Amino acid sequence: MSVVSRITLVLFALTSATLSACSWQTPVASPPTAPPQRSPAPVVTPTPNESARSTAVAVALAQVGKPYRFGGASPNEGFDCSGLVWFAYRNAGVQTPRTTRAMWRELLPIGRDELLPGDLLFFNIDGKPEHVGLYIGDDRFVHAPSSGKTVTVADMSQPYYRRVWLRGARVTD
Repeated sequence: MSVVSRITLVLFALTSATLSACSWQTPVASPPTAPPQRSPAPVVTPTPNESARSTAVAVALAQVGKPYRFGGASPNEGFDCSGLVWFAYRNAGVQTPRTTRAMWRELLPIGRDELLPGDLLFFNIDGKPEHVGLYIGDDRFVHAPSSGKTVTVADMSQPYYRRVWLRGARVTD
């Protein structure tokens, strides 16, 4: 069960309990009272779905050689960086945000020492997280680099990528 599903279930249970507790009371004219304090929902560490992650890596690698196209998210039209990641995970049965910025904001941040195949890599272009790639293991990633280029595999140990790397992120389902 995903983190979102667990949180939704906890919130539903809390809401149902609160509503059912209120439904038996007869109406009485009294001043409103402050709602009871609730303890926060437990923090659950998401476990990545290894099968979906492996499928996303395989789908992304199958796109190597496809042209870069700004806004592209299919083999027929080409890919931009986030379109490649979105397409790979969609074909693995997992919804992700469509843009690099939304992925940056919404996905679980992880450090370099936590990277697993299928994790996302964010890169600093012009001072912002403007580029994303899909980690495939062994310090390598697949990405759609820029106009005039094609989807390719690159090495994180190259000086340029070491310098502009910001962080990783984990897709959970």
